Amino acid sequence: MSALVGRLFLASLLRRRLATALSLLAIALGVALGLAVQLIHAAALDEFGRGMRLIAGDADLQLIGPREGFDEAIYPVLALRPEVAEASPLLVVEARLPGREDSLEILGVDLFRIARVQPALMPLASRAGGEDGRFAALQPHNVFLSAEARARLGEPQLRSDGQSAPPAVREGMLWVQSGVRSFALQVAGELPGASGRLAVMDLGAAQQHFDGVGVLSRIDLKLAAGVSPDAARVALAPLLPPGLALRVPEAAASEVGALSRAYRVNLTMLAAIALITGGFLVFSTQLLSVARRRREFALLRALGLERRELLRGLLAEGASVGLAGGVLGVALGHGLAVAAFQLVGGDLGAGFFRGTRPQLQFDGVLIAGYLLLGVAAGVAGTWLPAREASRVAPARALKAGEAAYAGLSQARGRPAVGLGLLALAATACLLPPLAGIPVGGYAAVACLLAAAVLLLPRLARALLPLLGRAQGVGWRLAHARLSATPGQAVVAGAGVIASVALASAMAIMVSSFRVSVDDWLTQVLPADLYVRASSSSGSGYLDDAALARIAAVPGVASVDTTRLVNLRISDDEPLFSVLARPVRGNWGLPLIAGSTERPVASEMPPAWISEAAADRRRIGVGDRLSLPLGGQMREFVVAGIWRDYARQHGAALIERADYVALTGDRRINDAAIEVEPGMPVGEVAAALRAAFGAEHVTIALPGEIRAISLEIFDRTFLITYLMEAVTIMIGLFGIATTFAALATTREGEFGMLRHLGFTRGDVGRLIAMEGALTAGLGVVSGLLAGGAIAWILIEIVNRQSFHWSMELAVPWTALATFAIGLVLLAAVVARLAGARAMRRSAVLAVKADW
Repeated sequence: MSALVGRLFLASLLRRRLATALSLLAIALGVALGLAVQLIHAAALDEFGRGMRLIAGDADLQLIGPREGFDEAIYPVLALRPEVAEASPLLVVEARLPGREDSLEILGVDLFRIARVQPALMPLASRAGGEDGRFAALQPHNVFLSAEARARLGEPQLRSDGQSAPPAVREGMLWVQSGVRSFALQVAGELPGASGRLAVMDLGAAQQHFDGVGVLSRIDLKLAAGVSPDAARVALAPLLPPGLALRVPEAAASEVGALSRAYRVNLTMLAAIALITGGFLVFSTQLLSVARRRREFALLRALGLERRELLRGLLAEGASVGLAGGVLGVALGHGLAVAAFQLVGGDLGAGFFRGTRPQLQFDGVLIAGYLLLGVAAGVAGTWLPAREASRVAPARALKAGEAAYAGLSQARGRPAVGLGLLALAATACLLPPLAGIPVGGYAAVACLLAAAVLLLPRLARALLPLLGRAQGVGWRLAHARLSATPGQAVVAGAGVIASVALASAMAIMVSSFRVSVDDWLTQVLPADLYVRASSSSGSGYLDDAALARIAAVPGVASVDTTRLVNLRISDDEPLFSVLARPVRGNWGLPLIAGSTERPVASEMPPAWISEAAADRRRIGVGDRLSLPLGGQMREFVVAGIWRDYARQHGAALIERADYVALTGDRRINDAAIEVEPGMPVGEVAAALRAAFGAEHVTIALPGEIRAISLEIFDRTFLITYLMEAVTIMIGLFGIATTFAALATTREGEFGMLRHLGFTRGDVGRLIAMEGALTAGLGVVSGLLAGGAIAWILIEIVNRQSFHWSMELAVPWTALATFAIGLVLLAAVVARLAGARAMRRSAVLAVKADW
């Protein structure tokens, strides 16, 4: 393609500034959303991995087990092995800070071992430590804080309830909690080599202070010279009790990445659909541009321009728009990532990286990939109009008035192809997930979107006769215009279909999920009050003495308890949760299979597993479940399957009596209290706070827990709502560009209507009616496609991604309001877009047809 011809096509883009800008912006938004998700996740994961590598130091392998720790008896067994040069034991404590909502990770370390394995954790004593700095780290009441921990814990905290919590570090003392008591540790120095919020103290002291005598959380191993990690794992694995695993330090970051992958992939797919919607917008604008320029192309062809050059020139236009949109999207994506880091840190909304403050990193390969996606969207949107333009005979295109309808009548859709895509979508739904990703579900969504666009002309021909009975000249003209050129519905409605389908599908899915979560919370929270000392992984807990104090409070009728532990079933699986509590009582169990009755025929204790556990382990009622409890593999019989929205990687519930008999662990995480009839719940809650201290326990009503849980739910889906808004905006861009271009090609038609007595206002209302009709057809098609996509999201994507089911709940009122509002907004947009074509005088408008 010559430079002169290239300048001609570039000049065409510059003449169509509005359409080009909207197409560019649509692609930019799709690129920006997808890139921002990837940048945020990659930076958060890198920050997490960097912290883990810093703590691991020179370790080649790590022995890990349950989150609650394991018996330290395995330490001398490994430390004396010839494959191991150094072994560093650690106790990891998530210390609850009394009265505050945050926590602090405290590492109990062996000072003499970390010097050889994890030098970054070596503490530096300050003069405030008192005794000789060389021995300050061995003192049982001393703790050493990183710079970030000292800074953040030395400030008051504004809690979510609006109350101000005192600093955790006051007058050189760090206040922490173990069980339901608080105590102070002397801040004796700092950790110059550590980053993040971290503290270090002597291992034996940490075990004593936090009731973990004889317990370790991890053992870091530095291997002997010439011993590879794989060889060491083979040699050491047979020595390990059930529930422990050896892995390289980098595996922790990989595990967190696997935990957040499903949520990240879903967000990326939403961004991809926004990009596809932008591609539809490029298609509509390019198709209309080709229609307007048919005579221009015919003249160029008559002057010697070949078909291939014309095709390449138009594809270059689309590629230019896509590249410019990609560049803008890359810049915008980095801006969104920086804003997210400043506002919410590295958390994508689901809580996987809550509290991290990563730094933006530039990834050349990722940036290049999204730039290519932008170019691909531009080229794909231009391909069909460019091919159509290259096939038109110059003699036909030179006829006067040909541009008014050119290119639209040919866009009649392909019903056979559309039906084939529907069949392909149904087949894709039957595919199993690939590496845990529902590839078939996403492919089915793409097929449905394409089928909805291809079948839109058929839908228009079916619905338009039903709308033609209305009275009014303007309405009949708008109806006749759309009936004569059903391709206009494809051009203007393509982006509307994609945006409406996505928005309605996500609205149905989120509504179904929210209603299901609300119902689930109602079932699992039947008690009057709930008491918690800390999260399941925190240092706060309830023991038998605390339970006796609760039971002695006036007005308490009964108390049921829950113990939550997280086990490691295999080396390559995430932690598996086990809840030990009564199956009946003040805790509900939303069964979907089996019963709460204890099996009589089985000698094994019963277990009730979550949907995720049943799917992942492919077991059902009556099957066996093996769990590493008390240092041994224990066998259970599955008595039922229950719905659990809190733990996507599986959970099992066993009777507390069975758990205590197998492990001897009598700690409690949560207590559910039934209040005596007629006793005010508020008085009982106040008495409990007075008994334990409001800073040591959290007491909540079921309604408060439900409200907080649903608030977290809405915050998790906030980014989803933002992506829906972007796609809807892109759909309206399509309406604007379509009617702006159509109005320009129809200046002669509008001039003739003016000669027949129409005013400018009448012509404006005509354009608005056409916009409403076109958008209405797109909305109807989009809602139908959205309903099908919602079913795929609920039954295929969510089931394969998160392994839970939900009940269908369609927000009819919200969808109806959305549909009506979008049609009205499209009418306004179409009217504004066609305003320029009505400014010309009626005489000049028809001059070209004289």
